[in-house]
Amino acid sequence: MLGWWYARGGHRGELIEIDREPPLQAKFLVDVNRADWPELIQLPGVGVILANKLIAERESGGPFNGVEDLRRVNGIGPRTLERIRPYVLPLPNDREVAAEGVDPQPAG
Repeated sequence: MLGWWYARGGHRGELIEIDREPPLQAKFLVDVNRADWPELIQLPGVGVILANKLIAERESGGPFNGVEDLRRVNGIGPRTLERIRPYVLPLPNDREVAAEGVDPQPAG
């Protein structure tokens, strides 16, 4: 086997060309009305404590009806809100839900 490899030019040190696909670009989005703490801590500026506060507020105060509604959580100020805004799935506001008759948390 080694002889065959050597005879086929295996010792010349030539590089093998490999076709590579371009890397996939995936956008990371979080549904703050359904996410558990491991998903929430992926958001910039959100650690375990703030993630648990988000979950507690969601459970006690109901679902978030818009990104601005996240300000209900103690610890999310304007700066944190702007940092996480690009990663939060669009949330329906109350009027859209009422007008369309859509459940903001479909059964799943």
